[in-house]
Amino acid sequence: MAEKRISRWYFGGIASSGAACCTHPLDLLKVLLQTQQEVKMKMTGMAVHVVRSDGVLALYSGLSASLCRQMSYSMTRFAIYETVRDMMASGNQGPMPFYQKVLLGAFGGLTGGFIGTPADMVNVRMQNDVKLPPELRRNYAHALDGLFRVWKEEGLKKLFSGATMASSRGALVTVGQLSCYDQAKQLVLGTGVMKDNILTHFLASLIAGGCATVLCQPLDVLKTRLMNSKGEYVGLIHCLTDTARLGPMAFYKGLVPAGIRLIPQTVLTFIFLEQLRLNFGIRVIAST
Repeated sequence: MAEKRISRWYFGGIASSGAACCTHPLDLLKVLLQTQQEVKMKMTGMAVHVVRSDGVLALYSGLSASLCRQMSYSMTRFAIYETVRDMMASGNQGPMPFYQKVLLGAFGGLTGGFIGTPADMVNVRMQNDVKLPPELRRNYAHALDGLFRVWKEEGLKKLFSGATMASSRGALVTVGQLSCYDQAKQLVLGTGVMKDNILTHFLASLIAGGCATVLCQPLDVLKTRLMNSKGEYVGLIHCLTDTARLGPMAFYKGLVPAGIRLIPQTVLTFIFLEQLRLNFGIRVIAST
């Protein structure tokens, strides 16, 4: 008999929040690039423009909303995925097949995406504020202020604007991150060459980050446009057709900054998560 540790249900939210603190400027630049009606700036140019206009701290605009999002969206999807996965693995005395991981990841991401929609919308708005003229900025003081003002000024329904898109994206990114990470880690450990250490976690999370970026980018673009709209879109189909008129590559606008943001965030999230698991996880006895 050997002892191993499994994650606590809230570790995913903590790990994701830690990663978000490191990658938030990249997330902000991705949002600014995606909300351009025409391609006027690239990633470096946008970063220089933001710093020159509002200072270095402007790169962290909306950080409180980003953390709020991680503690709702990411905590929910990780809690669902890891809790069910560990229960099934314990009952079956072995890892889940990949297709079950995909289905579980999609369900967890769908649920987490819906729950995290209000914080996600406020996050997008706070990040997009830095490129607007001062008279057009919403100027939310922090995430809770943004949530309250949207509810008061625009109604409860507006808080879930883009929920369908956010949930769909949540499902895809969770499949790309959690399901692919688990499978990649399982395959790497199965070779017998590497052990359950930080190098294995880095390699598996790097693969997962690439998968998640490719899977969710088109939906991410549509979600950002919907959440940042001021009534110009009637719904998802209208947003889809309007974006399509810009050409097929419009759905992959900001792919490079999205990858530059999502891949490091995925790597950091799983490195933090695995360290939390190994040092503070629940001890269980596993048969050898």
